[in-house]
Amino acid sequence: MEAAARARRYIMNVESALRQLEGQDLGSASALVEQAKRYLSDAEYYLEKGDVVTSVACSSYAEGLLDALRLLGIAKVEWPRSERPRVLVGGAFEIIHPGHLHLLRKARELGRVVVVVARDSTIRKLKGRPPVVPEQQRLEVVRSLRYVDEAYLGNDPLDIESTLKTLKPDIVLLGPDQDRIKALVEEAAARAGLNVKVLKLENRIQGAYLSTSEIMRRAVSLLSPAP
Repeated sequence: MEAAARARRYIMNVESALRQLEGQDLGSASALVEQAKRYLSDAEYYLEKGDVVTSVACSSYAEGLLDALRLLGIAKVEWPRSERPRVLVGGAFEIIHPGHLHLLRKARELGRVVVVVARDSTIRKLKGRPPVVPEQQRLEVVRSLRYVDEAYLGNDPLDIESTLKTLKPDIVLLGPDQDRIKALVEEAAARAGLNVKVLKLENRIQGAYLSTSEIMRRAVSLLSPAP
């Protein structure tokens, strides 16, 4: 019963978004809206047949299309607020390690996890080197993690205020080594007039190879020929 109710909520959210699009001039993007409507019809069909998993998947496809139009600024859509808070997590996620998983797991305990993956240009600027893995690949890996509900590439150039306005988190959760970022997020939220709670994990988990740089050094030592 709970799963069916969840599937129905997904359908209602898509229906609400489609109603908001009525009368908006979407140009060639109207074709995507029609595809979203077809996915919605499929979601209703499968829910009626008792196939909740397929119903939710169809609704998710429809939601993804419509949300893409919103994020690109083509359409104006306000999604109904989730029952759980939206928890924003940001990072480079160059090489996924237990430290990342610990942060995302803690975020999931707080609510729905929304991840912003740093652009290649941001990594070059902040770390003074190219990223180990290109941004699209990093995004796909993050999207596949079980703790992540949504994942997007960040702004190019980095723009914290714009990210907060677009994704509208209730909470921003930072890693234990992101003290400088905490102040920047709080200032950006204040400028945007958003009520965002900024939290930071106090302690790192213990163990080896819990940072990208540490893993890179280990890889170099293993690949370097012995003297």
